[in-house]
Amino acid sequence: MFDNRELISQVVVTAAQMREIEARIFAAGMPVAALMEKVAGLITRRFEEILGQRGQGDKENSSTPSPHPSVGILVGPGHNGGDALVVARDLHFRGYQVSVYCPIFKLKELTSQHLEYVRSLGIPCNQSIAQLQDCDCFIDGLFGFGLERDITEPIASAINQLNQWNKPVFSIDVPSGLHTDTGKVLGVAVRATYTFCLGLWKLGLLQDQALEYVGEAELIDFDIQYPDVQAVLGEFPKIKRITNAIALSNLPLPRPQVTHKYKEGHLLLICGSRRYSGGAILSGLGARGSGVGMLSIAVPQSLAATMVSHLPEALIIGCPETQSGAIAKLQLPDNTDLASFDAIACGPGITLDANPILQEILDSPNPLLLDADGLNILAQMGTLQTLQKRQASTILTPHPGEFKRLFPDIPDVMQDRVSAVIKAAKSGAVVLLKGSRTAIANSHGCVWINPQSTPALARGGSGDVLTGLLGGLMAQAVSRKLDLEKMVATAAWWHAQAGILAAFERTQLGVDAFTLTQYLMPTLASFNK
Repeated sequence: MFDNRELISQVVVTAAQMREIEARIFAAGMPVAALMEKVAGLITRRFEEILGQRGQGDKENSSTPSPHPSVGILVGPGHNGGDALVVARDLHFRGYQVSVYCPIFKLKELTSQHLEYVRSLGIPCNQSIAQLQDCDCFIDGLFGFGLERDITEPIASAINQLNQWNKPVFSIDVPSGLHTDTGKVLGVAVRATYTFCLGLWKLGLLQDQALEYVGEAELIDFDIQYPDVQAVLGEFPKIKRITNAIALSNLPLPRPQVTHKYKEGHLLLICGSRRYSGGAILSGLGARGSGVGMLSIAVPQSLAATMVSHLPEALIIGCPETQSGAIAKLQLPDNTDLASFDAIACGPGITLDANPILQEILDSPNPLLLDADGLNILAQMGTLQTLQKRQASTILTPHPGEFKRLFPDIPDVMQDRVSAVIKAAKSGAVVLLKGSRTAIANSHGCVWINPQSTPALARGGSGDVLTGLLGGLMAQAVSRKLDLEKMVATAAWWHAQAGILAAFERTQLGVDAFTLTQYLMPTLASFNK
């Protein structure tokens, strides 16, 4: 379905896996020196393209008469440093004023050879980064993938100085100082403006804790062949990025010419309370935006009229309520039971008083999505023992706080979100862990990571919209016999892309959840032009 380059763009690897893949390439006869030349050429070209877009770099504080910005090259002992030195040579030949910082005496043989050649060209090579202070921008080739020990002096102080200068930094493969797998800062790390990830995406670049160091990340594709990836990772790699192509391919589109509303999915959305009516409205609007054929919304009777005014096309089910205004019991229409629905989504605004409702739907045979108070009630029941009784698919969409309540035995989720979500999915549920890089795992250890989002979504109600959107897509997936787990990834992508579009057209200060719902359909339309 996808060509090899698209598949390569989806794959995410650990440091150990990347070493194995590179070893296969070199064993097949690719000279290390030839690959270094190829990679450095791609980096140089992309570097110049970005500088052109930025207007030839930040020249305000430069005294350089050259038409090109001056470039500082940070060189470490390994092949990452060798890549940087080849870039230094190429930029020198293109007329750039280049200076090298190389604080380490013992270099790999190929890197050492490139350093000697750079020196022979008259390029200054320094052991103090202070000598590079007047450079307009920097290329970071200190440490590539696989770093595991904290960075020590004098390099730690040099990185701190670089970060304080607040100039554009282009990191090769991984910003120096970041753990390749977890994104953890190993003592100190370069704050990159751009990161050129080489060959395959490294897992650490997609962890939330790394994002303030990664800047804008892009893949430098140097033509790794997909069979080499499969030889190491298996036929179906376990960790993938959600790309535009994969998300769009999973949508229940196009619709057949002959269809009707019940063939396009019927979702039961259980939400709201007298105190929290907003969550019900927003999740309902999110479900509407999914294109689901039929939408039934169960709310306390006191909310029914309000829901009709916002969602006239939905079937609003007013239910008996507790004294606190929560749903006391489901009261479905005549000749209707839970089996009438393709999927159920439950949680936004229901409060903890809706405990009996959750028990009822957990016992149902329907695919079930739980969010917000649905998750909090599940945590009170005991997550693992409760989910083990479920016969149908269950999808959980916690933020980190809810995740800790659901899975208290899993260590700090923010230290390695991907490992945490893999462990949580052993419960049998599909777990979507919200964040800047939303991670989704199933019980087989397969993970999807959403590589794009926007801080503009950090406003109350955004998660309610996701609940409705995902619930609607689930119902369509069941009705159309599509892959339910892939639909979870598609919902995360769609939700984030709507936030990105809304922020672009409005403001990065934040996109309110109601506005977000208005961008769901325009976002999809923009990708289908």
